[in-house]
Amino acid sequence: MDVRKPMKLINTLLSLLLLASLSGVSNAAGPGAKFYQELLEQDGLYPDEAWQAYINEIGQRLLAVTPDAKDEYHFYLLDSTSVNAMAFPDAYIFVNRGLIAYLRSEDELAAVIGHEIGHVVGAHAKRSNTTARIGNIAGFIGSILTGTGAIADLSNSATSTLVTGYRREFELEADELGGEYLAKAGYNPLAIIDTIHVLKDHSLFSKNVLKQPTVYHGLFSTHPKNDKRLYEAVQKSQHLFPEELQEPVGDFWSMVDGLVYGSEATAGLIKGTTYYHGSLRVVVAFPSDWDVVNRTTEVVGRPITGASDASIAVARSAPPEAAQSPEEYLRFTLKRDDLENGEAIEVNGFTGYTADIATTDNAVAARKIAVVFKDANAYVFTGELQVPGDLKAFEQTWSETVGSFRAMTADDLKVASSQRIAVLVAQPSDTFASLARKSSLKRYPEETLRVLNGMHPVGEPRAGDYIKIVQ
Repeated sequence: MDVRKPMKLINTLLSLLLLASLSGVSNAAGPGAKFYQELLEQDGLYPDEAWQAYINEIGQRLLAVTPDAKDEYHFYLLDSTSVNAMAFPDAYIFVNRGLIAYLRSEDELAAVIGHEIGHVVGAHAKRSNTTARIGNIAGFIGSILTGTGAIADLSNSATSTLVTGYRREFELEADELGGEYLAKAGYNPLAIIDTIHVLKDHSLFSKNVLKQPTVYHGLFSTHPKNDKRLYEAVQKSQHLFPEELQEPVGDFWSMVDGLVYGSEATAGLIKGTTYYHGSLRVVVAFPSDWDVVNRTTEVVGRPITGASDASIAVARSAPPEAAQSPEEYLRFTLKRDDLENGEAIEVNGFTGYTADIATTDNAVAARKIAVVFKDANAYVFTGELQVPGDLKAFEQTWSETVGSFRAMTADDLKVASSQRIAVLVAQPSDTFASLARKSSLKRYPEETLRVLNGMHPVGEPRAGDYIKIVQ
């Protein structure tokens, strides 16, 4: 069923204007502006103008009722699966795509944005003495966009605060301010509590079913479900409702219908023997008769038949230093002093370097390494052939695999973002078990659909309600 309806998106072009205005960021720019510029360079914003406009208009509607109404704030949707949101002290606020999948209304989305505005208005970064220490933006954005889970291990404590939240005093203050802004803007401040309930359920699902840790910003992590102080903070805003409630900015359910779901675009996925990474916009094709595995830190391919004990891996490495050539990168940044027979290469418009790795291991017929520069990233290929493998065939396979590295096309991006949320109207006979059979989810589909729809752990759809599934 098509649930799309016309939307009132007053500031549709604002995001595009901001893209143009920030095409060059000075050294004096704040951390949020630097983070935003890095996002542009790495295609880290969710590539949908309607969504960017929707997020921005909700943010501007809330901002208009704050003490900072005359200040310039920036609101964006990140193409990240992490269930999170964050605010930089220079008024750049980012909501992750992964968070939106679990929300159920524009009020809940406004609750997230209002909380983040509360952190900026409350000057929590400055009051926590973290403003001057927020740094290492390149590494920070890399941990978010690659989907490796490195966010939980951020070494920079100030940058980590953006992800994991401030101390409880500031989180409660952000809740109270957020509730005030929600009410004044015509949203329900109790949506803050609804959002916390949804994401607490997501946390339990991640811990008990997926056996994966979750990293939430303070809005989600510091409050128990029945937090008396939180309820009291939010209740203070009830009398602030305007006499005439405003219509929502847009149709939340029609926006969610078609939203990219999951980690395919940000952590990469394998279709056949080709690897696609939607956020980094790269494609690598392995031989058609190989088995390809996407690991946490690298993608590895091996022959299926076992006739040749060979392997080729590719991984994103630390950014090159300024003015380094690909050869210098291998020799000096990666400190490789074992390179032989090296040569500069060009791979589909990108500069690179390939070489043999010297080896004294009699069981190894060949070891190889290559690096290709794309944007601000270095992609390192490594290969190995065991004795008695066919050296000539391996060298041909090596050259073809490294040579397959290329930038993504629009068609590639569709493949890399193939899982999307679909919105249905629940029928009387629908259960999450029956809906799971229509879903493309492979792991815990029934349980996942319950969490997506705020009915974890045992709820069932009610006839007539909008229900999210993944296709």
